[in-house]
Amino acid sequence: MSVTIKDVARQANVSVATVSRALNGHQNVAEDVRKRVLSVASELRYSPHHAARSLSSRRTNTIGVVLPDLYGEFFSELMRGIDQVARERGLHLLVSSYHGNPREQGDALRAMRGRVDGLLLMSPFVGNADFIAENLAQQMPVVLMNTATPASGHATLSVDGYGGAVTMTRHLAEAGYRRIAFITGPEGNFDASERLRGYRDAMAEVLPGIEPWVLQGDFDEASGHRAGQALLAAPERPDAVFAANDMMALGCLFAFNQAGVRVPADIALAGFDDIPLARYVHPALTTMRVEIAELGARAIRMLLDTANGPAPQASLSPVLVVRESSAGPRGRGEAMPTRSG
Repeated sequence: MSVTIKDVARQANVSVATVSRALNGHQNVAEDVRKRVLSVASELRYSPHHAARSLSSRRTNTIGVVLPDLYGEFFSELMRGIDQVARERGLHLLVSSYHGNPREQGDALRAMRGRVDGLLLMSPFVGNADFIAENLAQQMPVVLMNTATPASGHATLSVDGYGGAVTMTRHLAEAGYRRIAFITGPEGNFDASERLRGYRDAMAEVLPGIEPWVLQGDFDEASGHRAGQALLAAPERPDAVFAANDMMALGCLFAFNQAGVRVPADIALAGFDDIPLARYVHPALTTMRVEIAELGARAIRMLLDTANGPAPQASLSPVLVVRESSAGPRGRGEAMPTRSG
């Protein structure tokens, strides 16, 4: 039996009208009452009847953005791109993060219902129809960013992480490096799995007979630092390290600097994303350039421009940017687009 607005009102000990105002983001609701109503609605998994609601509701001129985190240069750049387009179009943003917790992500998505006109979502957890049905409001325009969602029916915008990792691994091998270690991202993360898959496939293609060397990371500086220390403690050190994002590459670089290991003379180093800091460290970091702000800007434009049309599927190709961290005696300076196969 489906949960009704009366059930939410009864459990929250408020009127049906108060529930309606709270869920629709109206201002004339006390904040503690709003939180209680949203909490009860989330607990009961209440979903508004959109056909009835559309008769009386108005546009909020607000776009919801739900991200894994708000920390770090990647998400800062992503939000910069989203915010620029939102301001150009006179829109507000309602932003939430869930810190890698699936339950918190579901809560954040349900809390957006009735408060936003459309939603931008980046999530490694949205991979099945059940999750989408339970947590994404029906009929709300949604663009999924870097999210594994086969046949979801929603618009998607992704970065070709697989092709980017293939390109970087090929570059390092062609530059003469053989023992290429890879620092991967969190388990179960779509970006991490695609970049790891690209690294493995490229190693098998260009360096057959050499076993992939994979260390676990978490897409942050601390995990890159730990991986760098582990590599330095290995019986035989790598001659190149490819980190699945720039933050881990910078943490690894710090570990190498602490140990007096020269980059790239002793060990070459590369990352992925081309965050602003990548070009300003010493040595400047070789990386796969993702136009991060443009990713955010394109995602919100896609949401606004296709709200009433078919759901497009689009992908951005990162570009290889070679800097000093891999351009040692065996390296060479070049820039080339991603090759996926």
